[in-house]
Amino acid sequence: MTETAIIGGTGLTSLEGLEIVRREVVNTPYGEPSGTLIHGELKGHRVVFLPRHGSGHTIPPHKINYRANIWALQSIGVDKVIAINAVGGIDSGLKPGCLVFPDQIIDYTWSRTNTYFEEGLTNVVHVDFTHPYCEELRRHLIRAAQSAGLDAVTSGTYAATQGPRLETAAEVDRLERDGCHMVGMTGMPEAALAREQGLCYATCAVVANMAAGRGDEEIISMEMIKQHLETGMQRVCRLLEEVVPLL
Repeated sequence: MTETAIIGGTGLTSLEGLEIVRREVVNTPYGEPSGTLIHGELKGHRVVFLPRHGSGHTIPPHKINYRANIWALQSIGVDKVIAINAVGGIDSGLKPGCLVFPDQIIDYTWSRTNTYFEEGLTNVVHVDFTHPYCEELRRHLIRAAQSAGLDAVTSGTYAATQGPRLETAAEVDRLERDGCHMVGMTGMPEAALAREQGLCYATCAVVANMAAGRGDEEIISMEMIKQHLETGMQRVCRLLEEVVPLL
């Protein structure tokens, strides 16, 4: 039984070093997942990989079927999920290319279906979300980053925004006043849905750029983001090779 899943974000549509064993199509009560589940071995350990935006990176953040993705992973026996998310750095210490393991999140998204508990209930269900990430898995990620000698920040608050456009400088100012250190578009409702399914879920955020109004550049270019992600995703692959054996 597969225990660990990796959800790849922007820049990680395939996982370097993954020896693919088989691909699995999973049908869910919530529609189609972003793609087939890719079963394989990483450093001799079984994992399953799911590209969040689809294999060709064609699904925008607000159109991802988060419920189907999480349900599909849970249905095949996954109990740990490492989510890879590209973010913009709000805090000056989060430089492009570095890795961050957030411990809190604030949801600024809207109109995304964000729960499994809405129809056919015998009673209303409330799930505790005080600490949105699995601390045990976060500690494994931090330990693996240290062992691999990777530049990583071990805590921070992730601002989940709607997208697909990037934020204005004023919006980033507001996020900073709210206590956010990074901003991305795919952190929610994925984390909350994982909690509802009882999965141990943690995020490795990759800083792709400084957020609007925070860097030296007047305009944030997609070419610049791509360059930083290439560096960041190389570090992610090293991290995963180090952390998967710990799990």
